Amino acid sequence: MGAFVAVVKQLCAGRRGIGWIAKICDLYVFVIRGTPVLVQLLLINAVLFNYRGANAIVAAVLCFGINSGAYVAEIVRAGIESIDKGQTEAGRSLGLGAGQTMWLIVLPQAIKNILPALGNEFIVLVKETSIAGYIAVTDITKAAQYVGSKTYDLITPLLIAAAFYLILVFILTKLQKLLERRLGKSDRR
Repeated sequence: MGAFVAVVKQLCAGRRGIGWIAKICDLYVFVIRGTPVLVQLLLINAVLFNYRGANAIVAAVLCFGINSGAYVAEIVRAGIESIDKGQTEAGRSLGLGAGQTMWLIVLPQAIKNILPALGNEFIVLVKETSIAGYIAVTDITKAAQYVGSKTYDLITPLLIAAAFYLILVFILTKLQKLLERRLGKSDRR
């Protein structure tokens, strides 16, 4: 979602008749990045799902998707803007349209620049899921609190939950570095 917003914003910015689309993208990013994810989670659950009897897991997935999308949009936007304008001009001079130039020339180069930040955003997203318990979703943190309340040992279950998150982040970090190395091989040729 975030990549789509960033690409649409870049393609529409400053163009007559459709510049308003870029402004909507800016508003989305501003509002979502400017409000706490917990407030967003509670609002989405209350407004969209409480009255319809929908599953709290759907509310959590929707909230985290919308929230992460705004951050990913900014990451992708920065990656696109990091590519020299000459690349876009070269694509256009070859007869490619704006969308083709973005898809075939700019984005493949931008991916290498944005990969570390995207990996970090994914790790943050995994850790943010620990607040899903606020809307009755049993996640690792909520399960640890439940076990702690039943055993009267609050520390051990939370330490186990922390260790689980740490292991998960460690694995994700290793996968991110592996992907970065693989993409970096083309730079060394």
